[in-house]
Amino acid sequence: MGHRVRVLAALWVVAEVVVFVLVASWIGVGWTLLAALATTALGWTLLARQGTRALAELRERARERRAPGRALGDAGLIAAGGLLMVLPGFVGDVVGLLCLLPPTRFLVRALLVRAVTSRLPVELRGPVRVRSARAEGAGYSGRPSGSGSHASGLGRPLVIEGEVLREGPVRDDRVG
Repeated sequence: MGHRVRVLAALWVVAEVVVFVLVASWIGVGWTLLAALATTALGWTLLARQGTRALAELRERARERRAPGRALGDAGLIAAGGLLMVLPGFVGDVVGLLCLLPPTRFLVRALLVRAVTSRLPVELRGPVRVRSARAEGAGYSGRPSGSGSHASGLGRPLVIEGEVLREGPVRDDRVG
């Protein structure tokens, strides 16, 4: 894991240097430095504004004794986005803006959730409950019932119809 982080950090630095050189060759070194300073100032401003909102929401949830939920994740994304905006570099500024602006924050959150969930073992991804109900009048027009082609021996496939719920405790009603 540590090796991957070091490689990603090195690639990030190389990308920042390449983008900085490209921008400097396009608009000049002076304007590039001015743009870097401007994005740093913008980062401080957005961090102050969005950070204050996020902390106020966390305080309100704590006062009402509600779980922090998405507000805690938003506060973390705002902190990370503010840090990326304050550090010099245009690639970090773009990623930081995605974390700081409310309309785009959900994109970063969705990517992080997908990345973390995919790395978790299946047992830790959360319980899955299935509610099943037999649909009346749902026939099967497959092989005749005497063919014994399915595990039920009735010629009908074993089908679970219903919806998958990802909430609540898992109950096992099997006996034995």
